[in-house]
Amino acid sequence: MKKQQQIQFAQAKDGTHIAYATTGDGPVMVKAANWLSHIEHDWECPVWRHWMTDLSGRHKLVRYDERGCGLSDQQVDDLSFDSWVSDLETVVDTMGLERFPLLGISQGGAVAMAYAVKHPERVSHLILYGAYARGRLVRDHSAEAREEAATMRKLIQLGWGREHDAFRQVFACQFMPDGSLADLQAFNELQRISCSAKNAANFLDEFNRINVLHLAPKIKCPTLVLHAKGDLRVAYDEGRLIASKIPGARFVPLDSNNHILLQEPAWDVFMDEVNDFLEQNSEKSARPTFVDLTPRELQVLDQIAAGLDNQSIAAALGMKEKTVRNHITHIFDKLAVENRAQAIVMARDGGLGKTKKQ
Repeated sequence: MKKQQQIQFAQAKDGTHIAYATTGDGPVMVKAANWLSHIEHDWECPVWRHWMTDLSGRHKLVRYDERGCGLSDQQVDDLSFDSWVSDLETVVDTMGLERFPLLGISQGGAVAMAYAVKHPERVSHLILYGAYARGRLVRDHSAEAREEAATMRKLIQLGWGREHDAFRQVFACQFMPDGSLADLQAFNELQRISCSAKNAANFLDEFNRINVLHLAPKIKCPTLVLHAKGDLRVAYDEGRLIASKIPGARFVPLDSNNHILLQEPAWDVFMDEVNDFLEQNSEKSARPTFVDLTPRELQVLDQIAAGLDNQSIAAALGMKEKTVRNHITHIFDKLAVENRAQAIVMARDGGLGKTKKQ
């Protein structure tokens, strides 16, 4: 039976309306948007239905259509990677979410990585499936790769919106080579209704340019990376690369050829691994540790969490105000936070800040 979902809209900074939906009960889990979604029709699509149902079993699942797709505004000028990260921020802020596990699939994995680095105080766990940190033309500069990208773009321009699905079948077979005829037909239809040929071509261009590998070492939360061994859309080695760059990340190979996992044995493994990962790391994520900080930096962070300003911290710890500022710069860098507010949230989650304000 289809779970009841609530669909609402959030307005991005540039005025674009982003459609988001919630299903299930329990702790919140947020899924970063990925290409070819339609939150109204995903429930009817056998390719995505088990994802929605099973992920909503233990959580309140929040998902949304990225700009240019599904129920979100499709007539948009900005389909840049930065706009995708900003739209995730918009949905989270509109819902007033504070701390949650974040799931990123395919290019949504790169968006999730960028968000986790920018908002470490928000992301308790990071789950990446079929993800990549480097776009096709970033990881392969060859003339052959450029020709292939141009060919795929031309296929989209020529055949995306046609009733006959011969052109879209090329993409469907890359996403799920082991899918049944019904799976492929359903995915073809989802492609047709999810976005226009123009947007699909522009999405593909931006996917090819993605490059967030430099952000991977800055991710601080517990991270689980899963990847199908035979993935034809995103090479298995790209998942391994991400896991090798994120500190402490766990990597799980899956016995599948499908970029989008169908109801297959690998799907059961995926769900078991995700549920175990969230359960095992729940206490750790709720109380972050600060092993990279020096004892003095930890003292400064404790004072920051207690609400003291730099002058008061200097007086309390017997140091110059300039020295306090230097310590704070190092603390922000080590915790991968951008401002005092983010540092306070992370510090208080870790049990700091009990020092009484002077």
